[in-house]
Amino acid sequence: MLRFIKHNLTSMLDIEIYPLFSLVLFTIFFALVLLYVWKMSKERIAELSATPLDLEDNNEAITIQ
Repeated sequence: MLRFIKHNLTSMLDIEIYPLFSLVLFTIFFALVLLYVWKMSKERIAELSATPLDLEDNNEAITIQ
């Protein structure tokens, strides 16, 4: 099975750009998420960190029937 895939990939022109493109895309996405989290306010972080606990405090447990 791998022989068929490897043969098709080696016969494609300019195939070496795809791994580089995916690495650059992942790095940009990771940097943007890191920047977003870094710029997030402390109040918002506290609100998001308490979100799972809010359901338990209000006795609004979600049940699946």
